[in-house]
Amino acid sequence: MADIRELENIALFRGLSRQEIGMALEVLEHRERSYEKNDLIFRAGETTETAGVVLSGGVTVESNDVWGNRTVLSHIGPGEFFAETYAVIPGEALSVDVRANEPSRVLFLGLGALVRRGETAGWSGVMVRNLLMISARKNLFLSRRSFQTAPKTARGRIMAYLNAAAIQKGAMEFDIPFDRQQLADYLNLERTALSKELGRMAAEGLIRTRKNHFALLREEAGQ
Repeated sequence: MADIRELENIALFRGLSRQEIGMALEVLEHRERSYEKNDLIFRAGETTETAGVVLSGGVTVESNDVWGNRTVLSHIGPGEFFAETYAVIPGEALSVDVRANEPSRVLFLGLGALVRRGETAGWSGVMVRNLLMISARKNLFLSRRSFQTAPKTARGRIMAYLNAAAIQKGAMEFDIPFDRQQLADYLNLERTALSKELGRMAAEGLIRTRKNHFALLREEAGQ
C-alpha cells in the first residue's frame, strides 16, 4: 500500500482521515509505478479505467499527430492528476499521450469504481466532490492556455505565458517546468523561432533566462 502520509495533502484525498484514505486505496485498487524520463505512460487510442497522480517527478500531456508534430498541452507535477476524465467515461479512447518528463513515481487509481458507487455520503462522496474540483481546475488551466497561444506573434505568446507564470508564482523570477523544446511545443512555435525571440527579448532587457529559469525585468511598452 502507498504511504498514506504522502497522500494526505493530495487534492483527491482532502478532507479524509488516514483510515478513510486506506479504505479508498483498497476500493480503487491502487498500484504504484516508477518511470524514467521519456517513458510513455499512456498512449493515444488506448482506454483506461485508472487515473494517475504524480507522487514525484512530473509528466507531460502531449498531442502527437501521424506526421510527427507534437504539441505539449500541459505539465503535471507532484500531487496533480492526469487521465481522470478518461477513467470515469467507460470506453473513451485517449486523444493524447502521457509521458514522463523526468524520473517519476505515479500512483494509479481506479476512479471508474468511485463513480460507479454513486454514493454522496462518507468518504466516497467527499472524493467525488474533490474530483469535481480537480476537473474544474483543469478546465480553468485549458482556458488559460488558449489565451497563451492566441497571440499571432512568437513574442506575444512568450509574454503571455511568462506573465501567467509570474502571476501564478507570485514572483518576477521563477522556474518553468519545460525545457526549450517543450516550451516551443506548448506555445505551438518552432524551437528556432522561440530561441531567437528569447534572445531578442534578453538583448532588449525584457527578460533574463538560463535554461528553464526566467526573470522578468520590466513590462514591454506597447505590447
